[in-house]
Amino acid sequence: MFTRLRLTNFKVWRDTGDVALGPVTLLLGTNSSGKSSLIQSLLLLKQTVLAPDRSVHLSLSGDEATALFDFGSFETVLLQGAGAPRQFSIAFDFERAAATGVSRGSFECHYGQTAARSVAVHDLRLSTDDRQFRAVRREKGAYAIAVDGKTLPGVRGPHYAPERSIAFSAHAVSRLGHDGPVVEDLSLAIRRELEQIRYLGPLRRRPQRDYAWQKAAPGDIGSDGARTADVLMASALLKGNDQGQVVNGVSKWLQRMKVADRLEVRQLGRASRYELVVHRDGLMTNVSDVGIGVALVLPVLAVAYAAPQGSTIILEEPEIHLHPLAQSVLAELFVEVSRERGVQFIVETHSEHLFRRMQTLIARGEVAPDDARMYFVEHDGGNARMRALAVDEFGRVGNWPDGFFGDALGETREQARLMFERRKRGGE
Repeated sequence: MFTRLRLTNFKVWRDTGDVALGPVTLLLGTNSSGKSSLIQSLLLLKQTVLAPDRSVHLSLSGDEATALFDFGSFETVLLQGAGAPRQFSIAFDFERAAATGVSRGSFECHYGQTAARSVAVHDLRLSTDDRQFRAVRREKGAYAIAVDGKTLPGVRGPHYAPERSIAFSAHAVSRLGHDGPVVEDLSLAIRRELEQIRYLGPLRRRPQRDYAWQKAAPGDIGSDGARTADVLMASALLKGNDQGQVVNGVSKWLQRMKVADRLEVRQLGRASRYELVVHRDGLMTNVSDVGIGVALVLPVLAVAYAAPQGSTIILEEPEIHLHPLAQSVLAELFVEVSRERGVQFIVETHSEHLFRRMQTLIARGEVAPDDARMYFVEHDGGNARMRALAVDEFGRVGNWPDGFFGDALGETREQARLMFERRKRGGE
């Protein structure tokens, strides 16, 4: 689980400060305020660690198999108007339930440009407990290595350049002696944390009428939910201890949202062809014929149960096309599944209903404020600014920005005033 994130000079962020992340974290704010940039920083690192070329420093566009976003160039990532040094940085802390190896650590990396205008690591810092390892870029692409603040003598050159932003080179590991395995384990833990990110964006594919089953479980649902049906078919049809887990989980939440009684994977007459069927009020409907809200929430529910335990699930606007009650129930989904399956949710949302239900869950004592972090992102003079919402044990927010969700009480007062005036005029 990621427990802290910090960005400097990254897109619209001059400095986020330390952003504490919980098992559930909600990011709220106006359009184009910088919420997506927070999410994209982690996705940029994920597509970098998955890059086939281990010598790459930062994979801005990814390749066909690993691309999550095309970030363009160094100039499009660097904050406009950033002063010297022209660098941006990404940093995070993490914790893992590891029986062996590294269970907690920190990553911080500063990126700049080379003379050839490619992106290069300028300062990489990996830490665990009371140990810190650094790779610092010097002149002409040479790197120096430091351990716990002390630069290793005679260790400098381009062959000590970091790999995929998170790992020290084989030459560096060799020169570290007995610390070599420590930094390797730390890099591996960071890699696993990033690899286990599951991302679902706001633009999701609508389901098809029927599917061919490949008799295998996909490793990821896809950023647009394209492999949702494959995940559901694998859950229903592959024998094993977890058979039906994803389908049953999806059915449970469709029912709690009051949009369906259950979901079924149903074989058609043709061999290896299946359809997804929604049951409601005794009727059976192909998922391509149900409302768009049901169709687009299926990937959200499926990834909650298909992601491996210990994963971080990043969602953008999971509430799209859902009615208010269903939006509210999403808050319960995040809290319950995070607790039951040990997964983390980082959610960008505009839903007042989701937010209000999270307040209620805190007030009920079903989730602690520190386990349901909420932030408001806004523009301040052209740069993004982060506001940690101060939520007490009763779910009350002490520093809510005016006007974001409108003024419900003000609207009610205005309606009452107008009603009173009209009645008064009618009685005259």
